[in-house]
Amino acid sequence: MTPTLAQLENIAALCDRRWDFFYTRSKLASDPVYQAVVREIGQSDLPVLDIGCGIGLLAHYLRTCGHTAPITGFDYDKRKITSAEEMVVKSGHQGLAFSAGDARTGLPDFDGHVVILDILQFFTPDEQNALLTAAAARVAPGGKLVIRTCLRDSSGRYKITVLGDYIAKFTFWMKDAPTAYPDAQQFNEVLSAAGLQVKISPLWGGTPFNNHLIVAQR
Repeated sequence: MTPTLAQLENIAALCDRRWDFFYTRSKLASDPVYQAVVREIGQSDLPVLDIGCGIGLLAHYLRTCGHTAPITGFDYDKRKITSAEEMVVKSGHQGLAFSAGDARTGLPDFDGHVVILDILQFFTPDEQNALLTAAAARVAPGGKLVIRTCLRDSSGRYKITVLGDYIAKFTFWMKDAPTAYPDAQQFNEVLSAAGLQVKISPLWGGTPFNNHLIVAQR
């Protein structure tokens, strides 16, 4: 299912902050990652752990698409977690839970699908490997680890993506500037060692960014 513009407006209307409202409306309408996640896990009844969930947009998008399994959001930005919890109350959705914490020091106990969108660049390579290993350990049999990230290479798209991440830092949407970008070999090595089958494909959509979708299945 692809949500209508009216349904996306309904998600945006859950936001209390004016900036969050306009960001949500634009993000959901233009970013191909949400439909990509729906294609990968939208018909499954396994629970979902969204690491780096922000204000919980993926959870509401999945609910709008008819996904009914429990969803746990986890993010280190307490302000965003507070907004996510407020949005859940306004939405009336059941089975959505959010908590604040640092993925570098531990993840919630979990068994199901795991999603990591657009946060790996804020970790060092060693921290990335540790997070990928911990996330893979939480993927249930038949489950998937779904990641969207910029891959490091020599393309113009890569340079544009780096610039965009610094703009997000300077506008205070993200707390930190990027630290390191992973490459494809890193995912293949770490996730294969964790017992997952790895598939990597471009996920540019209509954006200028060097985003790729990594799907690793147990």
